[in-house]
Amino acid sequence: QVQLVESGGGLVQPGGSLRLSCAASGSLLSLKAMGWYRQVPGKERDLVANITKAGNTNYADFVKGRFTISRDNAKNTLILQMNSLSPEDTAVYYCNAVGPRRDGDYYYPSYNYWGQGTQVTVSS
Repeated sequence: QVQLVESGGGLVQPGGSLRLSCAASGSLLSLKAMGWYRQVPGKERDLVANITKAGNTNYADFVKGRFTISRDNAKNTLILQMNSLSPEDTAVYYCNAVGPRRDGDYYYPSYNYWGQGTQVTVSS
């Protein structure tokens, strides 16, 4: 099992920056990837960026060049540095981890774990 807790959201003006953190605990060595998603009301949850166990990163086109995903392995923390924010970036941001999960007699090799989400609002 894996537990994820996000922090760092808030209100920022257009053009500003925010740094989101995701503190992970539990069975972290078995994780295949971690990432950030975002969701606005009435829409699906979209991938923002992810990083594999090998350290390969992947970004959505709408954040390339502005956001950076990284890991602090010593602190078991996933970071999303967001720069040049625009109102279109306003959303609830969720931390995600993909890894195995055993639930009674059931085994899920690639289960999606989620944090509770943190609100990011970009507005003047």
